[in-house]
Amino acid sequence: MSTGTPERRSFVLSCVAALVAVLSIAACDASPDTGPSAGAPGVSDIALAVDTITVRDRVPRNATLDSMLRDHGLAADAVQQIVSVARTVFDPRRLRSLQPYALVRTLDGVLRYFEYEIDADSFLRIGRDARTRGALRAEVLPIPKTLQHATASGAIDADTPSLFESIEAAGEKPELAIELARVFSGEIDFNSELQPGDRYTVAFERFIRDGRPPSYGLVTAAEFQNDGRILRAIRFTPPGGEPGYFDEQGRSLRRFFLKSPLKFEPRITSRFSTRRMHPVLQVARAHNGVDYAAPAGAEVISIAAGTVVSATFDSTNGRMARVRHPQGYESAYLHLSAFAPGVRAGVRVAQGQTVGRVGSTGLATGPHLHYALRKNGRFVNPLTEHKNMPPGEPVPGAALAAFQTVRDDALAQLGLTATNAPSVAAASNR
Repeated sequence: MSTGTPERRSFVLSCVAALVAVLSIAACDASPDTGPSAGAPGVSDIALAVDTITVRDRVPRNATLDSMLRDHGLAADAVQQIVSVARTVFDPRRLRSLQPYALVRTLDGVLRYFEYEIDADSFLRIGRDARTRGALRAEVLPIPKTLQHATASGAIDADTPSLFESIEAAGEKPELAIELARVFSGEIDFNSELQPGDRYTVAFERFIRDGRPPSYGLVTAAEFQNDGRILRAIRFTPPGGEPGYFDEQGRSLRRFFLKSPLKFEPRITSRFSTRRMHPVLQVARAHNGVDYAAPAGAEVISIAAGTVVSATFDSTNGRMARVRHPQGYESAYLHLSAFAPGVRAGVRVAQGQTVGRVGSTGLATGPHLHYALRKNGRFVNPLTEHKNMPPGEPVPGAALAAFQTVRDDALAQLGLTATNAPSVAAASNR
């Protein structure tokens, strides 16, 4: 068939060529899962090269923001810029080990964004701001969450010999174990006093967080059966007072001293003694404290409220923090790898506040904490001195009716009822 004049044939061929080009471009631009040929027999998807690397992990022990970013292939000058931008909203020294983070970078080491979970309520985000032509921007954002009330139960046995393992077997996170141990920290030394057959039930707040693992709020009530004792704790805030945990009769579970300067899970490796063979010097000498084996970096907490006397370093004690308490007591924490931020002479610390991290500085064969206690200038055995400590203030008489209402509701959540008999905890100050 004739297509007409040479000019017309040239025009038709040009149109066909243009149409083919347009179709080719459309085929390249089409998304593999939405294009008309997706899934058709004999047609292959077009593989697009990945141009970014995504990392989701937890902060390593002893890491800094600078070192962590460098470890993920970011250039030194880029890391300096990121850390500088972070400082506008967050102190990088507050970076905590084992906290989750996420990082996305290009193959050639350019940061797309970085997120770090500061705590259960907020996270740091550093990313590119389109409003300023891709300049880095840092901000601290809230984590959306929904409150749930929950309970968990477990036991200490051959399969779950520690509170951590037992809590995880119950389907919860280690953070709940830490909170439960804190509630009973005046009554149980979780480093040495757990026994096979111990059982517990705990009522607590759980927060469901968008796109993140759940976190925990307050422990509202708990029962712990430990070595024949039945300990019960109800959280209550007296009118005009501070929240605390009380037994069924309204007696405080708080003690002047915590039973341990470590949250729990380490073990006692050397007890108070007037004559012990020193592991480094190989001479017999007094051991005026208690040694706890613990992983490097574990938090060391003040056993009571007080004032920091000193935070020093020497070749024998390593990094050592000393805290003065009421009634002539002074506690000391030796061989630390680091002091907690702000811990220095003259600073007030609360009971349970972190004063440093476990280390092996000074004369030490490995990571551990040496904990010592003096009364009126004389060393005393910390493990026995605790027995002489009085409990905290009970619920005021005028608030007992309100406490009993809270108590009954809390125990019902645990599946328990209040008893009139004194609890074992009230009769024993071990």
